[in-house]
Amino acid sequence: MNTLPIPDFFNADKVGSVWRIPYEERAKEARDWAHLHKLEPASVDQTRTWLMLIDVQNTFCIPEFELYVGGRSGRGAVEDNVRLCEFIYRNLGNITHITATMDTHMTMQVFHAVFFVDKDGNHPTPYSDIHVADLKDGKWKFNPVLAPQFGIAPEYGQQMMLHYAEALEKKGKYALTIWPYHAILGGIGHALVSSIEEALFFHSITRNAQYDIEIKGDKPFTENYSVVGPEVLTGPMGETLGTHNTKFIEQLQQFDKLIIAGQAKSHCVAWTVSDLLNDINAVDPELAKKVYLLDDCSSPVVVPSVVDHTDAANAAYERFAKAGMNIIHSTHPISSL
Repeated sequence: MNTLPIPDFFNADKVGSVWRIPYEERAKEARDWAHLHKLEPASVDQTRTWLMLIDVQNTFCIPEFELYVGGRSGRGAVEDNVRLCEFIYRNLGNITHITATMDTHMTMQVFHAVFFVDKDGNHPTPYSDIHVADLKDGKWKFNPVLAPQFGIAPEYGQQMMLHYAEALEKKGKYALTIWPYHAILGGIGHALVSSIEEALFFHSITRNAQYDIEIKGDKPFTENYSVVGPEVLTGPMGETLGTHNTKFIEQLQQFDKLIIAGQAKSHCVAWTVSDLLNDINAVDPELAKKVYLLDDCSSPVVVPSVVDHTDAANAAYERFAKAGMNIIHSTHPISSL
């Protein structure tokens, strides 16, 4: 199907804000839109296209929220989401299925400051990195008052932290980073960006296709940047910290195309794609050719005067392209891919 016009209700100026979606009104407009443009149910698509949106949530995409991904321009995630909404609307007739991942956290998790204290009982500041050496020399230790909540001894909590930091180091990952409290389950930061949710709802009604919500990141003792699996799977005694999810490689085999966008390009997007690529290479490297990365709908983490992960994000995308994945822009109609 050819590309469609953008519905009149879409307002690019509202993409960077939070607001209530008028579901009943949009549902009626969606039914009328489907009739006007002769949109058929997604179940009859001859070419099956799957759109995966990584963590397009308020906490990452709204400027005043906790971990806003501004990129170097400072407008990164907002402008990305304008393009992403327009991409969805233009390609309503060509998108078969949509999955939205949601970073989902509690207060007491390994990447939040409350998990660690120094000798004076102070917590690390946001964006601090905790290295193996920091844990060995006592600069930081597991917060012992949390131990009863997890049914462990404080000493074992420290052993878990050391094991975890060592595992990250061996894998060549980023060091354990203390992030600002974010994506807290039940909070407004956890919700999908209003304009994105509206686009997903509109697609759902026009194509008679329910989108998926995939929760990740809710395990206390491991980070979970990638929706495919956590950074560390087991603890020092072999206990399960999280599990590798094979559903995505299995689902990829059922679709003709997988298009990926979201936040942040340097972290949750890059690591999801990296883990998926590992699964692809274990099953059939040719599957990489089915994957399309919307380069202009993702931005890297940049905190001025603190960190800039732009180069790391670009290097990751270059690696994905060399593996056979396709780097595209939102102006590319799906029908031409």
